[in-house]
Amino acid sequence: MPTGIETTKQALDDFKKIQEYMLLAKKENAVETYAKLKDEYLTIKALLQVSGVNLTDIDKIKE
Repeated sequence: MPTGIETTKQALDDFKKIQEYMLLAKKENAVETYAKLKDEYLTIKALLQVSGVNLTDIDKIKE
């Protein structure tokens, strides 16, 4: 069973990866892909915020 810190680290890794994919999708004008990634991004962002992670410096998607 993962600990809280392990879960948070995995969420941070996923957050970083999804942001990279979102930036690529936006660059390629992949509207549907971007929208799907944004749903996942918002879910992980909410989880991290509830966990007390300050996303100010690491959030590349400023929407």
